Amino acid sequence: MKEHALVATVSRAARLALVLALVAAAVPPGAASARATNWVVEENQRPGTRSWRIAPGTPRDVEGFANRVSVPIGARFRLFVNTEAPTFKVVAYRLGYYQGLGGRRVWASGQVLGTSQPQPTLDPRTNMVEAPWQPSLVVRTLGWPEGSYLLKLISSTGGASYVPFVVRNDRSTADLVFQHQVNTWQAYNDWGGYNLYEGPQGFDSRSRIVSFDRPYAGSGAAGMLRAMPLIALAERRGLDVTYVTDVDVHRRPDTLLAHRSLVLLNHSEYWSSHMRDAVLAARSSGVNLASFGANGLYRHVRYKKSPLGAARRVVCYKIGEEDPLWGIDPAAVTVDWRDDPVPRPESAIMGAMYVCNGVLADLVVSDPSAWVFAGTGLTKGDRIALAVSGEVDRVFEGAPTPANLQILAHSPVGCDDSNPVADMTYYTASSGAGVFDAASTDWYRTLRCGIPRQDPRCDVHAKMITGTILEAFGGRPAGLSHPAESNLDAFGYQLTDPISP
Repeated sequence: MKEHALVATVSRAARLALVLALVAAAVPPGAASARATNWVVEENQRPGTRSWRIAPGTPRDVEGFANRVSVPIGARFRLFVNTEAPTFKVVAYRLGYYQGLGGRRVWASGQVLGTSQPQPTLDPRTNMVEAPWQPSLVVRTLGWPEGSYLLKLISSTGGASYVPFVVRNDRSTADLVFQHQVNTWQAYNDWGGYNLYEGPQGFDSRSRIVSFDRPYAGSGAAGMLRAMPLIALAERRGLDVTYVTDVDVHRRPDTLLAHRSLVLLNHSEYWSSHMRDAVLAARSSGVNLASFGANGLYRHVRYKKSPLGAARRVVCYKIGEEDPLWGIDPAAVTVDWRDDPVPRPESAIMGAMYVCNGVLADLVVSDPSAWVFAGTGLTKGDRIALAVSGEVDRVFEGAPTPANLQILAHSPVGCDDSNPVADMTYYTASSGAGVFDAASTDWYRTLRCGIPRQDPRCDVHAKMITGTILEAFGGRPAGLSHPAESNLDAFGYQLTDPISP
């Protein structure tokens, strides 16, 4: 019998009733939704600024990276900066709402002598690019509040770029923990000409390992900028929130158990085994999971150390037979999670799973009675314009899927698939945990209502849906108040491998 096979209905129902009763008894009646927390409210009342922005056309004559993706409050980190400018400075901006300005200036360095750093190295076996640079300055985060940061590098000759960074609170018990998908940022980072998708000769010349020991291409913070609308929404509401990265969850998997909900951002694609196990353990303990994106938990990775420290290199061969662990440690082979040699489809956790990309379509409401639509006034068949785009998820009938999966929106999309739809979904686990999947990597665009800029897809209904989910998921296990009710039959879905999570 499969380890995820359904158990007898009567025994499961009895266990579920007992679990929910015990959890309900332990949760105060007033804790059904996320608590406003004074420090978030007070922090966002401090003067904000738009000076964190880099103006279009600004030259990138300065670039850099940090030796950590995050540090605990008050800790030090090193910055490695490359510029031909005589000097540069660093200004740290914490991201939030801040009167609609998006950021607050927290710290600034003095002028630092510019250094023209060595050329990057290229590993001929894995096409891994690294920047073997010397440190330019040491920064201490004393007095910096926990949160998401942009470190703005500004050259004396007028150039600028970002280094995204997280200051975490390792003692936090915040209702909501937002997980920055630094693995995915690095997977797509083609600084030096290579990433996990391609090299100069296309896919075959791609990197098999990518390193955090190099700057990000472009402005340096595309991934963090996509997170800004959700960060601003949560902090404007004064929700009890803290921030971590993929690497933090990998190295400290128990950290999720201190919170009521894990919130994934738009594109949390690359996961290690420790990360996946941490989410499963959290869900089993009643921790909710909200994914305001798609293509989550799709690629399997493992970490290696670099000269700068542990978990600084992300390994993902994609083709199993290329991985040195093929035939040696099948469960560690870095392929798509749904593929051989040890298939573990992401649908078992996410509910739906990745189907295609290049989408641009309206979201179509299919179950307006669902709690996530409360107060929106939306009815069956109503649309949110262009809310389903980028990469999308749908239900796969042959994949392990929670038996009580509820489809909230069922949206036709134009991609090459036998069932061209995207499914926004919700289910509840036997622990009472709720799991939501927005099923669109560009959901953040519906929330981008002035921060970091105004988006034509900004939508009041999408903001209400997102706020409702954050409020509920910041309280007790969502299944206590909002048990999922499967409606798969209404869409013609017949699961061949229903599971009881």
